[in-house]
Amino acid sequence: MWRRGIGIFLFLIFAISGCSSGKVDSKPTISVWHWMTDRDAAFQELARKYEALAGVKVNFELYAPSDAYSQKIRAAAQGINLPDVFGILGEKRDFASFIKAGHILDITPYMEADNGNWKNKFFIKALAVNEFTSGNSYGIKAGFYGVPIDIMTIQMVYNKKLFSRLGLNPNWPPKTFQEFLDIGVKIKAAGMQGLVSGWGEVWMIDCLANNYAFNIMGKDKVLATIRGDIPYTDPDWIRVLSIFKQMQDSGVLAQGLVTMINKSAEQLFANEKAVFAFNGSWCVNVYKGMNPNLEYGAMLPPEASNQYPIAIWGGAGSSFMVNVRSKNKEDAVKFLIWLTDQDQQVYLAQATNNLPANKNSLTKIPEILAQFARGMDYATHPNVWGVSEFSLVIEAFDRGIQSIIIGEKSPEQVASDVQKIKEREMAKKRAR
Repeated sequence: MWRRGIGIFLFLIFAISGCSSGKVDSKPTISVWHWMTDRDAAFQELARKYEALAGVKVNFELYAPSDAYSQKIRAAAQGINLPDVFGILGEKRDFASFIKAGHILDITPYMEADNGNWKNKFFIKALAVNEFTSGNSYGIKAGFYGVPIDIMTIQMVYNKKLFSRLGLNPNWPPKTFQEFLDIGVKIKAAGMQGLVSGWGEVWMIDCLANNYAFNIMGKDKVLATIRGDIPYTDPDWIRVLSIFKQMQDSGVLAQGLVTMINKSAEQLFANEKAVFAFNGSWCVNVYKGMNPNLEYGAMLPPEASNQYPIAIWGGAGSSFMVNVRSKNKEDAVKFLIWLTDQDQQVYLAQATNNLPANKNSLTKIPEILAQFARGMDYATHPNVWGVSEFSLVIEAFDRGIQSIIIGEKSPEQVASDVQKIKEREMAKKRAR
């Protein structure tokens, strides 16, 4: 009996061991945190496809809105509890702080493997947002630390039907700033609303101001100002600030613009209540949801000078980083390589109306998206400039533009106020 008992005991051990080994999943589960509500369904579909293809399960976990997501990421970083793949919402200095804290994998070797096969799929300016170059001011080792999932450009859009009502050619948007102001006169006379944008969210004002700063004085002078070599009271900066006074005086700006949030601006433009809007390429998906029959086109901000080209904010719209501490980091990189391949990028673009980061995917996207994509030739972004302005200076500059628009201050007064804050902040920095 005892021998039989031992035999049964051994049989059970082997049976349990066999069952246990059969349940062990040799493939990992990759956890991805994101904030992109408009892409969640598409991400879930791609996760199902990848699991069927590679046998690797991918859990996309949505945390929205973006503020809540940012708080969750920071808390997870502090607790050393980040997922395998995540994104960072913030400025370049925030990105750098995560790298310095040992949270982000340097993916340069993967990007440059096989003669740069992965790297060469992307728009150069999309990669630049996730790259730290040699000698960068953040003290980060040169390389790539993020993967662009899509790209964005921030431009102007115009309503073609309202153009026709104003007697304008719906296929010929204004190229020069004077042409733009002349349309403002027509808008005012017709009792229409002109340009709408989320200028209650001052970063969008900053974006357009930067566009014209590059156009009027060129990149080198803009960056020299940020470094403190040129004052904001310089005549070229007065001219940039005056752009906003001219727009207001002409009638090309909509009423209530300085307190408008972008969602309200998007509703006004989608409902054909405004002739122009200043918005990012993400608006294509937003407008489609609000008014599928909207007839509009994308355009660069009209040039105020022919001395330097206009520059627009653009580059990687959303990016993913790999957790350097993840036990699944190799599989996470493989998944991101697959996610940014042409077929998956085309699917994401068609499903979400966001611009693909893979430059080989543009031939299969809608024309309005292609118009935004062509703006990449003019794209720049503060995150790739290598220098950063003090946040208090940026806020004073942007709030100053609001005060110009509502007639509280002149461009000269705003320039003087901003320069005083700049000098104060520089003095503080020198004293540290």
